[in-house]
Amino acid sequence: MKKLIKVSIIAATMITTTVMASDILATVDGRNITSQDAEAFVRATAPKATFDQLPPKQQKMIAERLVERILFIKAAQKEGVEKETEFKDNLEKLKEELLVSLWMKKQMDNAIVSDSEAKDFYTKNPDKFQVPESVSARHILIPDEKTAKEIIVELKELKGDALKEKFIELAKAKSTGPTGAKGGDLGSFSKGQMVPEFDTAVFALKKGEITVAPVKTQFGFHVIYLEDTKEASTVAFDEVKEKIVQALKQQQFQQKLSEVAKELKSKAKITYPEVPESIEK
Repeated sequence: MKKLIKVSIIAATMITTTVMASDILATVDGRNITSQDAEAFVRATAPKATFDQLPPKQQKMIAERLVERILFIKAAQKEGVEKETEFKDNLEKLKEELLVSLWMKKQMDNAIVSDSEAKDFYTKNPDKFQVPESVSARHILIPDEKTAKEIIVELKELKGDALKEKFIELAKAKSTGPTGAKGGDLGSFSKGQMVPEFDTAVFALKKGEITVAPVKTQFGFHVIYLEDTKEASTVAFDEVKEKIVQALKQQQFQQKLSEVAKELKSKAKITYPEVPESIEK
């Protein structure tokens, strides 16, 4: 039984060692660079990215930057930069910045917003969670009105899938717009996102229809096909709950900072140099 326990402990130790080893990206003169170091580096330069999501080539590049950083640190230490007055002065400033930063983080972490508070905000601010009516459309952009009219004649007798397929075909062949290669696909958009003439024409169409006359804008003449419509809607509470909580926490945090600053100022001895009258005027 003792032997079995001993073997189990050894196995567990080996597994732990393997996991830890898998986090090591490189070792420089005995100092390990881990995936956690790389993650911190990525977060500092691109907050929305994560190291694990990056392609291998970029991961390798980041590992190389971290290797260089350690080597630069060692070179600076060797040259005695730590003993220089400029280093000591800046180090003190960095310590102060870190001190304030961590204190503020602590205040933010102490902010508490309940589910009921978040729901109350959601209920009282319905306009903040409205998704406007939107459409999905395609267009064929032509420099001259005559050609645009000819395209409409070619399309107007078609319906359903036949109309859509022919429209895409003509868009790829004749549209001068940048979306031509994608069959004129403009994606989804709401009112006000397109130029006025285009906006008015597309929102007057029904799903599966094309414009019966070319629509003139500053870009040329458009033949428009309305692919789909989506009515205005309200985003569900569960979808925005976390964002509301974070926003209310931030609001609470800012209020707390203002109150603390006011209290600390009232207890501190603060003086400002007098401004000469000539400067005031």
